Amino acid sequence: MAAGNEFESDAGFVNFAYVPSRHASTTSIPGEYRKTLDSIDYTASVKTKIDAASTGDHGIDLNTNKLPLPDEYSQPNISPQRDSWGNDAEFLMSCIALSVGLGNVWRFPFTALDNGGGAFVIPYIIVLFLVGKPVYYMEMLLGQFSSKGSVKVYDFAPIMRGVGYGQVLATGIVTTYYATLMALTLRYFVDSFYSILPWSYCRAEWGNSCIDSKPKTDNFYLQNSTAIMDVKSTSAENYFINVILRQKNGIDDGLGSPSWSLALTLAFSWLVIALIMLKGVKSSGKASYFLALFPYCIMAILLVRSLTLPGAFDGVLYFLKPQWDKLLDPKVWYSAVTQVFFSLAICFGNIIMYASYNRFGHNIKRDCNIVTTLDTFTSLLSGIIIFGILGNLAYESNTTDIRSVVEGGPGLAFISYPDAIAKFKFVPQIFSVLFFLMLFVLGIGSNVGMASCVMTVIKDRFTQTKHWVIVVSIALVCYLLGLMYITPGGQYVLNLLDFYGASFVALVLAIFELLAVGWIYGVKRLCKDIYFMLGIKTSWYYRICWGIITPAFMAAILMYTLVEYKPLQYNDYTYPSGVYVFGWCLSAFGIGQLIFWAVYGVHRRTGATLWEKVVNSFKPKSDWGPLEPTTLKAYKIFVDGMKVDDMFKPNGFWYKIYDNIFN
Repeated sequence: MAAGNEFESDAGFVNFAYVPSRHASTTSIPGEYRKTLDSIDYTASVKTKIDAASTGDHGIDLNTNKLPLPDEYSQPNISPQRDSWGNDAEFLMSCIALSVGLGNVWRFPFTALDNGGGAFVIPYIIVLFLVGKPVYYMEMLLGQFSSKGSVKVYDFAPIMRGVGYGQVLATGIVTTYYATLMALTLRYFVDSFYSILPWSYCRAEWGNSCIDSKPKTDNFYLQNSTAIMDVKSTSAENYFINVILRQKNGIDDGLGSPSWSLALTLAFSWLVIALIMLKGVKSSGKASYFLALFPYCIMAILLVRSLTLPGAFDGVLYFLKPQWDKLLDPKVWYSAVTQVFFSLAICFGNIIMYASYNRFGHNIKRDCNIVTTLDTFTSLLSGIIIFGILGNLAYESNTTDIRSVVEGGPGLAFISYPDAIAKFKFVPQIFSVLFFLMLFVLGIGSNVGMASCVMTVIKDRFTQTKHWVIVVSIALVCYLLGLMYITPGGQYVLNLLDFYGASFVALVLAIFELLAVGWIYGVKRLCKDIYFMLGIKTSWYYRICWGIITPAFMAAILMYTLVEYKPLQYNDYTYPSGVYVFGWCLSAFGIGQLIFWAVYGVHRRTGATLWEKVVNSFKPKSDWGPLEPTTLKAYKIFVDGMKVDDMFKPNGFWYKIYDNIFN
């Protein structure tokens, strides 16, 4: 038999604790299996085969005839070494720390602001249920079932391995600029120790268009009613743009030199990340308790302060009130999809990597529901806080246009949050220190996950390279690349790479990921794998989403995005034409991994002809399945046994489509 042909069937089998008998109408439950094992003929037969495989003897069928033992069952009963979580709670907390991060507190508010506030919330929630939750669960399943990283997991269809490499490239790009956000939080953290918060008051060089972020006196509005009409920005916004970023009006004349203070905080950020990665997954799992829970304590305090500011209700109403005409704008839906990607960290390989360290049989369906629900709650909570603050800024600026009171873009969280902190009348420095420590903690949880994903791929590829060498190399390379984001033109670069190198690439590759899992590997096969591993049946909701709704929805978003595409801008600045060429080349390189690794996958497969190689490259590799050898043997035997059932089913095209989703 040629390599790869042994898994032509899309059948699967169930976990040892959930083994159905072909002669019974019920399924055994955990704890009862061993008592009834000998009374179940089919299971006993397979048990005989497993025992035979372990001893190197021939198996025996139900008629006591000796059977030849396939080569794949005769491998040594030695489980490959792989790190694992200390306990199930560490995995859950690590997923929360990864998914609930700056994507919620930093990215979600400015994405909502740029897309009409309430007009964005409805598409975001719809996309969460049609894309976010099904894909998150699917990636958890693939990682835990195979115990493989984000690239090797595509051993279920080697021709699609380019999806994994393209996603790692996108993850690497996000990792480089994500750490610079941590550097910004550290800079604010240090500035919080001043006796007067440096962003709470205006400087003379900022002119009359600046208003102090610190609390106003009771007679402020009576004395300055005329001046308020001209107010356009707060001291917090001026401080971020003019002092922290030293932002330019464009990049036509270059990016400028990096900020030395941000270079130091960026170096410290990568030092922390590298130290956590050097300890491995077990130590990061223990740190996840603090990384996941501490931020909510600070957000609760900030929520109370935000909602007690004058004008906050108008801002929250703007955030929650739908603008129905915006629902027809494909840009809003595209933004919702990319926000779900970043918020949940799906389609970047991170979830697959984390789940691969799980014990086989862990109840990840429960964890999926917890993480996706908590992630949505955190995004909405952050939105309420931010828009409450924006409502207060509009009130102080004497305007009803919430959108006009602050510049959009990635800097929003570093403008509105500091502005709210400055309004604390009782020792704002204490809360400022805690808040920016919270942001830094959020950044650590997410960035460690993304950097670990890149590290896992490199480590799987170069198995002889020492762990610490890979970690240090990633930290140094990402630090050097991160320096360009802390130049006066750095935010323009961040905006560019965010779209062309991460968001767009992730969307395209996500479609191919769903096609690979749903139609090459098969929804039916995946559901049987779930039953083998967890002992639960998959609902129609997941089946229909994996097979039809999710890939079709994302394909439609991609199509309309390309049709309605307009040159990317940052704060109304249009990039030079050469920059757009670079951006599309970057996208092509990421998506082009599909072609390169497809050719490589076909070349590596066995087959007498090129066509046989191509056909075999769509089938799982011989070692695809659970990592533990005994469990893998059982999985292969039961998959082979399920082929008999498929032999008696119709072969029609439409029936195969129906059978793949609903069987």
